[in-house]
Amino acid sequence: MNSDLPSDVDAQFIGRISPTAPRIQAGGHPCQGIYWTQKGRRPRTALIATHYNVDFTEHYSAPYFAARGFGFLGWNTRYRGAEDQFILEHALIDIGVGVRWLREEAGVERVVILGNSGGGSLMGAYQAEAAAPTLAGGLKGVGADTLASLPVADLYVSLNAHKGRPEVLTDWMDASVVDEFDPTRTDPALDPFDPGNGPPYSAAFIARYRAAQRARNQRITDWAKAELARVKAAGVPDILFPRYRTWADLRFMDPAIDPSDRPCPGCYRGFPPDVNRLPGIGRVNSLKTWLSMWSLETSNCQGGAQLAKIDLPALVVQSTGDMGVFPSDAHGIHAAITSSDKVLEMIPGAHYFEDSEANRTAMIDLVSAWIEAQ
Repeated sequence: MNSDLPSDVDAQFIGRISPTAPRIQAGGHPCQGIYWTQKGRRPRTALIATHYNVDFTEHYSAPYFAARGFGFLGWNTRYRGAEDQFILEHALIDIGVGVRWLREEAGVERVVILGNSGGGSLMGAYQAEAAAPTLAGGLKGVGADTLASLPVADLYVSLNAHKGRPEVLTDWMDASVVDEFDPTRTDPALDPFDPGNGPPYSAAFIARYRAAQRARNQRITDWAKAELARVKAAGVPDILFPRYRTWADLRFMDPAIDPSDRPCPGCYRGFPPDVNRLPGIGRVNSLKTWLSMWSLETSNCQGGAQLAKIDLPALVVQSTGDMGVFPSDAHGIHAAITSSDKVLEMIPGAHYFEDSEANRTAMIDLVSAWIEAQ
């Protein structure tokens, strides 16, 4: 696939401090991004895309949108590459820095949130907090003031987005794990890679497996809350802990569950029985990060509650060859968005449309046409 920068596209590095994070001594800004534009053009409409920890400054879609006359801010919070330290409130403040930059310095009149992949629930949480603040009570001073006055966006695009951070991790968790600190200990009756259990998986096994995944998430949450209280009492503010076996969604092995055009068996990392033994998402966390990002009980990174606050015109796009986001996820996101002006489009392609230049271009054309029509 051609990755060369088009001759008519400019890419400008942007670095800014955050209201709750200064520039580090080595010189790096907590908020960093690249602003992509067509040469000689000052766009009136721009997209912004951010992820929990993946660097989105060089997002694959940026030069495509820029070549069509839009601005595109690939934006990183202080947590790029530092997922183990993630706290939602500060991430939303950092995203607000990018949105303000677009409006106040780049001169953009319309801001389009692009919630791509894991960034879908993060950007949904941003717009939800900007529209109806609820989290400011968790901070003090300038942090609380900033969180209570985030600038809103104008349009929302969900692109191959997971339902939420706790949801995707739980869906991918190996339910057979019996000891979080010893990945060799599992329950054979729940082993998704034991041929005796499937695939194909029975409805009864699927129900038991999904319940056991949720129970695993809750066990970690219960332990994290108790452990946080224990270490705090000893004067230690937080600790890190590992997370094993997180490439075990039954949909990775059984194409009859949530049918699509995806290759199966398979997941983003490779062949599930093999890669489930390797580090996956959520592999290291602080106790506070688990509770902020991954816990089904305590995290505000869950999609449903946040998307319910979004009443902007919204476009949900899902590629049918995606191996980690499934048709039910896209339908769930579309249903959760409260806007009466919303569209769901299912199109060919892999997760990042890395499979086909034609599929990637078709997605860019679809989203561009929708934005222009608003």
